[in-house]
Amino acid sequence: MAAAETQVTGPAPREAGQCPAAQGSALLGSASLTDPAISAQPTAYYDAMQALDPVHYDEKLRMYLVSRYEDIQTVQRDPITYSVEHGYKAQYAAGFFEEFQQILERDGQGYFPDAIMSDPPYHTRIRKLMDNAFSAHRVRQLEPLIETIVRETIEGFIDRGECDGVKDFAVPVTIRVICEQLGIDVYDADKIQRWSIAVTQQIGRMQNREQMIANARDICDLQNFLIAHMRDREANPREDMISDLVHARAEGEDNPTLAFGEAVSLVRALMIAGNETTATAMSNMLYILATQPEVAELLKESADDDRLLSRFVEELLRIEPPVRGLSRMTTRPVELGGRSLPEGAHLLLMYASANDQQDVFPCPRTFDMERSNLGRHVSFGGGSHRCIGLSLARMEIRVAAREVIRRMEDFRLTVPAGDLKYLPTVATHSIECLPIAFSKRA
Repeated sequence: MAAAETQVTGPAPREAGQCPAAQGSALLGSASLTDPAISAQPTAYYDAMQALDPVHYDEKLRMYLVSRYEDIQTVQRDPITYSVEHGYKAQYAAGFFEEFQQILERDGQGYFPDAIMSDPPYHTRIRKLMDNAFSAHRVRQLEPLIETIVRETIEGFIDRGECDGVKDFAVPVTIRVICEQLGIDVYDADKIQRWSIAVTQQIGRMQNREQMIANARDICDLQNFLIAHMRDREANPREDMISDLVHARAEGEDNPTLAFGEAVSLVRALMIAGNETTATAMSNMLYILATQPEVAELLKESADDDRLLSRFVEELLRIEPPVRGLSRMTTRPVELGGRSLPEGAHLLLMYASANDQQDVFPCPRTFDMERSNLGRHVSFGGGSHRCIGLSLARMEIRVAAREVIRRMEDFRLTVPAGDLKYLPTVATHSIECLPIAFSKRA
């Protein structure tokens, strides 16, 4: 397929916009990523930062927003100067951390820091102990299972000719996939979705105290649920990810096994990251299909060609990354993007902004499957903290895209795009509900 045939313009998941200097300066002076309107449609904010203030201090968020591709790459190449561990700790339950920790220790069998959100050399050991759970062999074996899950989920609503793309499709698919991998046979999908949102809210910096308490209670329920399964796997190991982590061993390490608290944090991370961000990617895909019929036609043409379908998925991830940004903290004074930062500066790496950068990805709001640098997007992060589950996520999205376009066509929103609501978090760009209509393909 020629490049000219694969470039699509038109409405995008976020509003595109040119931002003249005066207008952009005014926007940076008054707007914040915490504002619902900016959070939902942030492109003009990204444009203004990139052009005028690449490492912009968001007063309401109290973080430096790193907006340009090259600066994000600089940060990711230096995990010592730009600490994930310190940045994540400062982000977690911001403003309410001590009370949050007390609730988990009292009602959730303990507060277990996220072992994966750490710095080398500790992080290197943790990644090594997680490797078996995401072995290439294990991931390759999953495609038939994922295909069955997607097809069965579609069967549940296809005859209606309409669905909520989030609650009827994306969430149940990804929850079922990760529960199958964890070895959890009996579960309540609604609870898992609520738990996932509760965990995401802890790094979202947009919750008040009442919301924090409700979210903490949900995380206690999540931990109690997972710990029961982990105790069972200690005595009765199975072929699943929980068993992989409970019994993980890395030869040659000073600490060759995971402490129980480390394992709890990793199983919790797999449960949440393994469904929430992938569900966001699938929801974004449906949004694009419902608002850009040209993209739906591209997918239809690509569905039976593995190379084209993989490129479709990569461009989808670039143009609408499910993770908006993740935090870091400086461990020494440093200059970044022309700004002098002190030790202890709290940063948010804006992956969505970097993927939208004109001089890296020309015409960034154009869905172009034939970009020569398609694989350069930063939707999975980078460096030592590049997403460990990226192969599984790619496979889930690819299978979902293929099966959706084989069974459905004529996608359309049943509400105005401007009425869609997004979860209140700076960490992701997640649609709360996505009412769409479609036709069943013959």
